[in-house]
Amino acid sequence: MASGSDRNPIIIGGLPSQVPDFDPEETQEWLDSLDAAVDERGRERARYLMLRLIERAREKRVAVPEMRSTDYVNTIATKDEPFFPGNEEIERKVLNATRWNAAVMVSRAQRPGIGVGGHIATFASSASLYDVGFNHFFRGKDGGDGGDQIFFQGHASPGIYARAFLLDRLSEQHLDAFRQEKSKASHGLSSYPHPRSMPDFWEFPTVSMGLGPLGAIYQARMNRYMEARGIADTSQSHVWAFLGDGEMDEPESLGQLSLAAREGLDNLTFVVNCNLQRLDGPVRGNGKIIQELESQFRGAGWNVIKLVWDRTWDPLLAQDRDGILVNKLNTTPDGQFQTYATETGAYIREHFFGEDQRLRKMVEGMTDDQILHLGRGGHDHRKIYAAYAAAKAHKGQPTVILAQTVKGWTLGPNFEGRNATHQMKKLTVDDLKRFRDRLHLPIPDKELESGLPPYYHPGRESEEIQYMHDRRKALGGYVPTRLVRAKPLQLPDDKTYASLKKGSGQQQIATTMAFVRLLKDLMRDKEIGKRFVPIAPDEYRTFGMDSLFPSAKIYSPLGQTYESVDRELLLAYKEAPTGQMLHDGISEAGCTASLIAAGSAYATHGEPLIPVYVFYSMFGFQRTGDQFWQMADQLARGFVLGATAGRTTLTGEGLQHADGHSQLLASTNPAVVAYDPAFGFEIAYIVQDGLRRMYGENSEDVFYYLTVYNEPIRHPAEPADVDREGILKGLYRFKEGEKGAIPAQILASGVAVPWALDAQRILADEWDVKADVWSATSWNELRRDAVEAEEHNLLHPEEEQRVPYVTRKLANAEGPKVAVSDWMRAVPDQIARWVPGTYQSLGADGFGFADTRGAARRFFHIDAQSIVLGVLTELAREGRIDRSVLKQAIDRYQLLDVSAADPGPAGGDA
Repeated sequence: MASGSDRNPIIIGGLPSQVPDFDPEETQEWLDSLDAAVDERGRERARYLMLRLIERAREKRVAVPEMRSTDYVNTIATKDEPFFPGNEEIERKVLNATRWNAAVMVSRAQRPGIGVGGHIATFASSASLYDVGFNHFFRGKDGGDGGDQIFFQGHASPGIYARAFLLDRLSEQHLDAFRQEKSKASHGLSSYPHPRSMPDFWEFPTVSMGLGPLGAIYQARMNRYMEARGIADTSQSHVWAFLGDGEMDEPESLGQLSLAAREGLDNLTFVVNCNLQRLDGPVRGNGKIIQELESQFRGAGWNVIKLVWDRTWDPLLAQDRDGILVNKLNTTPDGQFQTYATETGAYIREHFFGEDQRLRKMVEGMTDDQILHLGRGGHDHRKIYAAYAAAKAHKGQPTVILAQTVKGWTLGPNFEGRNATHQMKKLTVDDLKRFRDRLHLPIPDKELESGLPPYYHPGRESEEIQYMHDRRKALGGYVPTRLVRAKPLQLPDDKTYASLKKGSGQQQIATTMAFVRLLKDLMRDKEIGKRFVPIAPDEYRTFGMDSLFPSAKIYSPLGQTYESVDRELLLAYKEAPTGQMLHDGISEAGCTASLIAAGSAYATHGEPLIPVYVFYSMFGFQRTGDQFWQMADQLARGFVLGATAGRTTLTGEGLQHADGHSQLLASTNPAVVAYDPAFGFEIAYIVQDGLRRMYGENSEDVFYYLTVYNEPIRHPAEPADVDREGILKGLYRFKEGEKGAIPAQILASGVAVPWALDAQRILADEWDVKADVWSATSWNELRRDAVEAEEHNLLHPEEEQRVPYVTRKLANAEGPKVAVSDWMRAVPDQIARWVPGTYQSLGADGFGFADTRGAARRFFHIDAQSIVLGVLTELAREGRIDRSVLKQAIDRYQLLDVSAADPGPAGGDA
């Protein structure tokens, strides 16, 4: 027995050690029994007995600690495998044809003059994992619902195309147009799952590794959210995510496992294809990736199913009475298993079984060829079926299936298990012959020896093809399929926007709060109010959105099982199973995944949702930019709000909160419609038009990005002759100069418009300059319009030449143009090429810092007095005024002294 000093720790290996023992004699009897088992039968037998006791304890609902990992064998015992309902012989034939066509498609894509690349080894390893799903589990959309949502591993796309070819969903012309999307536009196939490229085929873009697992978790959660709120019946939908073991190194892959467990997402299954290889070498050459992942998933609260060995191992494991084989499997590192996949049966006999007499005896009746074909579980249809069935049947937890495979499986000795196999794209004639023979396909040598290798199709009326069609019919249609069934929404009329268009009167509010007020009004709308999905990363109060808590409530499948600490307050924190607001914790990545799932619900489930994701502006496009590309690729729609925007409006927070560049980042994404509004009425027109474009008739696959600020200002009512077109296109004249003799123009966006108005007054009163102030609601849209005009003119010289909107708008505006914003100069510089006359920009280039707003703006030379200097400088350059005026202005306004600036307004987080 352990001494008292050995038992000091409170926790030993996850077991509590200081629980009082109320029956020491009974405890000692159990300990003596264990000691006897160890002494008489050995440690392995004792270990087996302990594992069986733990298993029985769980069956009896006794709370025992979860083991971090189990033996390196299949989780599902052979005796527990269900009946396999398929025709395995036919399914093998189908799979062999699919394997062949996938490899040939990529090989043909390397033909002279094309050479577009491709990957064949990933699908070769995971083909059986997909095939069992296609034949027995993946639900289609023909039943009227969303079916299952399947996140296919990006590099496995050739295999998905190859299967679609057998089902006559794609032709040989399609396969020969792989990765030639424009040059063979009518038949071109995208390299990876890209819904934007193939909007009727793919649903989820997954090849930016790590985003697939993250997206799958939040898709499963969105399914539950939609069902809980009565928007769609998603009770039968299951989310499958096919992932690589190397992909699990990405932080996004494992970062939100706890959410899936916490919310009991048993409608979610991860299938990790553990072929033990990354792109260039082993995932864990000196370790065991399956064991490592098992520990991580178990620790996060997932149900783990290990699918390690195929049925040829069953007789050997049944002989393993003393556990020597299991111990050998447990202690052999992945790098060695990768080597075994490339070696002979004799080598495996000597190096794996040869070091222990008991192991040698197990295989003494087996030939070297039989030993060579001791296979991995991820290639065995019956084992895979058992794992999938168990995953679907499991309740209360998400499931991960860790399936061991061989990368490049069946492709021959030059491909299987090789470190370079991911980069290998072309099969030689000898490779093709070996591959054909391995797959038992009736393709003559002469067809392989001359020209391009042929595709193989057993015939539309063949037993194999009819079987495939029958299975898909029974499961509700073909997969993958993206189907848009949603109808246009009945959108609110102008009355909903009237309040915001009236301005704020004497009250000062930030543009963030102006948007929140509009959102509250929209959420009250009887037609579309329930479809709004507010999303924020633990910052609702910061953005003034706590006012939504009492009415909209925060979504939680558990409801609120506690008394909220602020329950007596009017704006108390309230959770509910039918809550509308998604509060995703401190996770911009998680929030963006929710945004994407909600924004594509119109296609996934035929029910439009209108996500509104509000975040600290600095952490939006900067931190989760890859996901915004994923959102664009998935054709998702919605509103993205970069709150507390600008480099100088949140300066108390310092560098990491000072966003002066997200508008520039947004400009790189073709699906983003980005605005930088100054006033509430501008926001009203932008949001109204955004709803029309995304959810009305002839809807577009775009999403809106609005940068809004935390600086309180008085919002004017919309002008009587409001320039609606200018607001939406990106530029309109907000206020003409009222006095002064020398003309000039100031273009400003967002929070800079009030500075420009102040500069307008100073220029008139002190320098006799009559400056018009323009509100540039979108530098990005102005540039996009100009680029489109130039492109048209380039390709249609015989037609009337288009003039960019910004050029037409400023054509009659006299004097130099000075642009200013709270962004780096590159943002307004986007339109410089198309602005007539003299153009100069002022901006907040460089790192942000902590100080007052006034000091920051003086430092960056974008405050009102600096704008005055900017206008005067351009007038001097044009010869309108004497250059001596410039030094006078610098001295008068103390522009070289940051501390001389008016600190400006303080506060105003929302």
